[in-house]
Amino acid sequence: MKVRDPESSSSAPLLYQEDESSSQSKIISTLLSAVTATALLILLLTLVRIEPDTGDPTPVVTFSAPRGVSEGVSDKSTASLLGSSRTSFPWSNAMLKWQRTGFHFQPEKNWMNDPDGPLFYKGWYHLFYQYNPDSAVWGNITWGHSVSRDLIHWLHLPLAFVPDHWYDANGVWTGSATFLPDGRIVMVYTGSTTEAVQVQNLAYPADLDDPLLLNWIKSDANPVLLPPPGIGAKDFRDPTTAWYDAATEAWKLAIGSKDQNHTGICLIYRTNDFIDYELLPGVLHSVPGTGMWECIDFYPVSTNSEVGLDTSVPPGPSVRHVLKASLDDDKHDYYAIGTYDPVAEKWVPEDVEADVGIGLRYDYGRYYASKTFFDTAKRRRVLWGWTGETDSEQADLLKGWASVMTIPRTVLFDQKTGSNLLQWPVEEVESLRLSSRDFKNINIGIGSVVPLNISRATQLDIVAEFEIEGKSLTATVEADIGYNCSTSRGAAAAGRGVLGPFGFLVLSDQDLSEQTAVYFYVARNVDGELETFFCQDELRSSKADDIVKRVYGSTVPVLSGEILTVRILVDHSIVESFAQGGRTCITSRIYPTKAIDAAAKLFLFNNGTGAMVTAKSIKIWQMNSAFIRPFPLEA
Repeated sequence: MKVRDPESSSSAPLLYQEDESSSQSKIISTLLSAVTATALLILLLTLVRIEPDTGDPTPVVTFSAPRGVSEGVSDKSTASLLGSSRTSFPWSNAMLKWQRTGFHFQPEKNWMNDPDGPLFYKGWYHLFYQYNPDSAVWGNITWGHSVSRDLIHWLHLPLAFVPDHWYDANGVWTGSATFLPDGRIVMVYTGSTTEAVQVQNLAYPADLDDPLLLNWIKSDANPVLLPPPGIGAKDFRDPTTAWYDAATEAWKLAIGSKDQNHTGICLIYRTNDFIDYELLPGVLHSVPGTGMWECIDFYPVSTNSEVGLDTSVPPGPSVRHVLKASLDDDKHDYYAIGTYDPVAEKWVPEDVEADVGIGLRYDYGRYYASKTFFDTAKRRRVLWGWTGETDSEQADLLKGWASVMTIPRTVLFDQKTGSNLLQWPVEEVESLRLSSRDFKNINIGIGSVVPLNISRATQLDIVAEFEIEGKSLTATVEADIGYNCSTSRGAAAAGRGVLGPFGFLVLSDQDLSEQTAVYFYVARNVDGELETFFCQDELRSSKADDIVKRVYGSTVPVLSGEILTVRILVDHSIVESFAQGGRTCITSRIYPTKAIDAAAKLFLFNNGTGAMVTAKSIKIWQMNSAFIRPFPLEA
């Protein structure tokens, strides 16, 4: 295997690295660009006309406000982030067609966002989701509906809920499913009324003998909940799955909101029949400065077993409760592990410095509005997450669709660290594995890029182990203070530290002009301890300039005696990465212009200046496409 090592002829790595003069020039250029971008942002508030390269009528899109915000929900578009890009990239049909994923769930066409009410019923997994049946941009939100036997192959069903009553006329928004002891299913969801007030509504299946749950009835009692005093009309949404409290013989559910001081809060209600509710005193939990909490999730995890727990499992010596919120302020999903007191109706984080909204995240990339459910078939808790686009709305209209769901993940308490969750792709995704290649003990020289002979590297499952030579670790004595994947100088994959970055270049072309880096970076703190970062660099992922490109990542716990491990799912325009068994996860949307189809390549790289790195083992599977199409319903 040929290793291209720039150290033999130059001190600069193959990955682009700025010198100090170019860095200073870039600062000046950035300041000038900021002034220009401000002016262009004003222009974006005017009408934008999209001109596809087909004979179809020209769609018209306006950006009078970020999509969703004026309606009282999170910004659902990247338009506001692309204010400095006035001209669209000339996307070809081949490029746009390639972006559609092979084994991630997405509708046949149009817009999709938050997962809703996932459940398992009579042999079928059900996924409902926010959907616009008319366009590839956000709006006219209904509930799409699909079913699966295995969480991988999906069959699309007719729409489940449509905005056809005054209490959901402006949108059938996010909700959750609860199973009652007698087998009934209740779905509580947020509706936006004709006056744009957020209310909670109840629906239930018309026929419990129908395993597909095709028809749903909205309760005559709707809306069953209105915003309580002190809560804004547009700050009251996304009810959780309810849990049963045996002590009070009642059901409880939580709803996200914020107070007048911009404190994120979690309200808690009690009900016996899901029609009449009592708002319990105080709040389940709150965190100052975190703003609106969307898509609240609240569930127990076992601290001494590897099975999931039903949502109604009460607190106990080996049970902790996870509280998760999607923060409207920064569009990330935060969670914390803590203790729930059902008498005081309070939840307390075990680590107050890592509270909801300021600590751990499910995913450090493009990932939002997630929701879990307890899978009774396999006794596991399964997590769904929505991954929106980071390209332009013009491109979405051209390709006719927008957004995908991540591969569903199992969620477990990390018994080794005792401080975080483990997320891992459901085992069923492995059924898509085809041919594989194995590599052992590849030395990745300092400053080198190593090609891996993988043809058509667009649908892959990669599992790898890395090891830094002990001498490199002991020889590194200088502290690397304040490293951060996203903000540190040289933090991107092109930057150079002593012990990193090193890892994979996925969706790269042969010349490395397009590449997405998935990598580790090891830093020594001032106390002498090593800290490991796991990052994903999109900055050179595409030649296109009408997309958002970022460097994502965070620290990842690595315990004594452990080597570095990573799993990467590559599926056309989405890359999901899991470090150390799922302690830290990153999801990216990628839009190459050159590294597509057979031109997509895979490389190892080591951009550290003192890290002698060995890829101890790498196994790479080509992945089949999932069967995702309409259900063959009889006429």
